[in-house]
Amino acid sequence: MSTLKISPGLKIHYIEANPAGDPAVVLLHGLGATVESWQLQIPALTGAGYRVAALDQRGFGQSTYPGGGMTIADMAADVVALLRHLNIPAADVVGISMGGTVAQQFALEYPQMTAKLVLVNTFAKMRAEGIGQFFYFLLRMILVHTVGVGRQAEVVSERLFPEPGQSELRQHLRSQIAQADPKGYRAALRALARFDVEDRLGNIQSPTLIVTGEADSTVSPRCQRVLAERIPNARQVVIPGAGHPLIVTHPQAFNEILLEFLDTEPQQ
Repeated sequence: MSTLKISPGLKIHYIEANPAGDPAVVLLHGLGATVESWQLQIPALTGAGYRVAALDQRGFGQSTYPGGGMTIADMAADVVALLRHLNIPAADVVGISMGGTVAQQFALEYPQMTAKLVLVNTFAKMRAEGIGQFFYFLLRMILVHTVGVGRQAEVVSERLFPEPGQSELRQHLRSQIAQADPKGYRAALRALARFDVEDRLGNIQSPTLIVTGEADSTVSPRCQRVLAERIPNARQVVIPGAGHPLIVTHPQAFNEILLEFLDTEPQQ
């Protein structure tokens, strides 16, 4: 585990695995999570020969929040800084949920650094489909601005891992969210609410894979179809029965889909 100092108030915590591997893959976590959320993917990727970099986004995990607001573009710029620090000219970019928005921004702003793009349970513009989803987003915004990150962690973990046998997963997510800077978490929520690149999706040049959990109740599969329909050279794979946190609930299925896509030579 290492730390990259980008500015006096901004330090990015990251991990690098198999530094001699090639090509490189960068992993971008979801809201409230940390690099720990990728622990079931990193061994699969390094075992297949890939060089892997994963970072705690600013304000999450062990990375600091410099204050002054936050945008998805800011987080994408942090990824650029990390890749340049590691002397990685281009990478396959994999992002889930919030990380997927960062991945889209990265691909749009830094196409020369984006080899392939994998977007998991994410969106180009936040849309609450149905009254239940609307109130869930509203509740999260209210909680993090009032009672704090701790209560937010309880609500999110219960929604994402509702089964009795998922108590260990709930606790692991709570421990990740508890590391977040409260101001950074609030700023990230506001950044996600403002994020909108729908009209720019046609500009994404990289081969793109959309991975969707069939039962995702946080970002609806219908919302994710917009990505597949508007990004050139994109295809969508739906994992049956999977919800929002599919990288930990369905790791084998996801890893197989991910590696198959990354291992395939792009069509000319």
